[in-house]
Amino acid sequence: MGLILKNRIVKNASWIVACKIAQSILSFIVTMFVARYLGPSNYGVINYAASIVAFVVPIVQLGLGNIQVQELVENPDDEGKIIGTTLLLSCISAFAGVVGVLSFVAIANEGESETIVVCALYSTILFFQGADLIHYWFQAKFISKYASLVSISAFAIVAIYKIFLLLTGKNIFWFALANPIDYIIILIALIIVYKKLGGTKLSFSLNVAKRMMAKSKYYIIANLMVVVFTQTDRVMLKMMLDSSATGFYSAASTCAQLSNFVFAAIIDSARPAIFEKHKKSRNEFKSSMIVLYSVIIYSTLAFGLVVTLLANPIITVVYGEQYSPAIAVLRVIVWFLPFSFIGSVRNVWLLAENKQKWIPVINLSGAIANVAMNFVLIPIWGMVGAGIASLVTQCFSNVFVSYIIRDTRENSKLMIKGLDVRLFVGQIKSYPKKR
Repeated sequence: MGLILKNRIVKNASWIVACKIAQSILSFIVTMFVARYLGPSNYGVINYAASIVAFVVPIVQLGLGNIQVQELVENPDDEGKIIGTTLLLSCISAFAGVVGVLSFVAIANEGESETIVVCALYSTILFFQGADLIHYWFQAKFISKYASLVSISAFAIVAIYKIFLLLTGKNIFWFALANPIDYIIILIALIIVYKKLGGTKLSFSLNVAKRMMAKSKYYIIANLMVVVFTQTDRVMLKMMLDSSATGFYSAASTCAQLSNFVFAAIIDSARPAIFEKHKKSRNEFKSSMIVLYSVIIYSTLAFGLVVTLLANPIITVVYGEQYSPAIAVLRVIVWFLPFSFIGSVRNVWLLAENKQKWIPVINLSGAIANVAMNFVLIPIWGMVGAGIASLVTQCFSNVFVSYIIRDTRENSKLMIKGLDVRLFVGQIKSYPKKR
C-alpha cells in the first residue's frame, strides 16, 4: 500500500514538474524579449501592478486554497459542493478586490495615468483566480497531469499573444492583459476537464461554506501577511526610488524563483499523502514530514549555490546589459528560497495538526519585520537592502519564530531532523525505483 502511494506521489509530481519545466523554458524565452522590449521602467510598472494585485489575492481567495485538499480528502462525497462553493465565494470577493486595487493606486499614484491604467487592466485577473482553486481537486486525486497540460497549453497561447505584441510593437497596456487572459483560459479549460473526468456537479452549499471558512479564516490574514513580506519590497522600491529600481529588483526576483515550481510541486504532491498518513499512523506522518523537509532544504540550497555562482551570465543573457544592477540583488535574494519553502512545509504540518491558528501570528511577525527592515535598509543599500530585508525576514518568520511558539516546537524538531543529508541522498537514489 505504501509503495503504491509513493508511486502515485512520484507520478503526480513528475507530471507537474515536467509541464512546469516546459512552461518555465517558454517563460524564460518570452520574458527575455518582453523585458528587453519594455525596458527597466515599463517592466517595473508591470511588476508593480502585479505586486499590488498580489496584496488582495489572499482576500479574494479567502484562504480556501490552503484547506481545500484536506477537505477533498476528508469529504470526498462533497467534492462538487466544495469546489463550487470556493469558486462562487472567490468570484464574489473579486469585486471587492478590484475596487481595493483601483482605490489604492488612485491615491498612491495620483497623476500617473499609465500606472493606474496598467493596474486596472491587470486587476481583472482577480475574477479568474478560481483557476488556482480547481487545481487542488486534481492534486487530491493524484491526477495533476490533466491540470498541468491545461496550464502549459494556456501558457503557450499567452506566449504567442506576447510574441504578437512584440512583433506589432504594442504598448504596455496590452502586456498588462496577458496574465488575465492566461487565467481565463485555464479556468474554463479546467472546469471542462473536471466534468469530463467525472467530477460531481458543481454547486453552492452554505453548510460547506461555513465549515471551510471556519478553518480558512486563519489563512486570510496569514496569506495577506505573506504577501506583505514578499511584495512590499517592490512597492516600496517604486515609492522610495523609481520604477526602474522595481524593474531591476523584479528581474532578479524572477531569476531567483525560476525553479520554484519544482519545490512547490514536490510539496503539493506530498500534501495529500501526508494528510492520509496523519489519519493512519503518527510515526509514518512524522517520517514523511522529516523526509519532505530534507528534500526541500537541500534542493533549494543546491539551487541557491548554482544561481549565486552564475548570477552574472543569468542576468545578462536573459535581460541584457541594461539590467546589470540586478546581478548583486540576485546573489542575495536567491538565499531566501530555503527559508520560504521551509515555511510551506511547516504549513502542511500545522494544517494536519489543526494548529493553523498560529499561521497569522507567524506571518504577522514576518510582515512587520519586513516593512521595518525595508524602511531602514532601502535608503542605505537600495535594491540590495530590499533583498537583505527579504532574506532576514524569511529566516526570522519561518525558522526563529517557530522555536518561540511552544505549539510549533515539535515541527521545528522535525525540521532539524530533516537536516540529515542522508535522507535527501536516499530519496535521490531511490527515485528511479519509485518510478
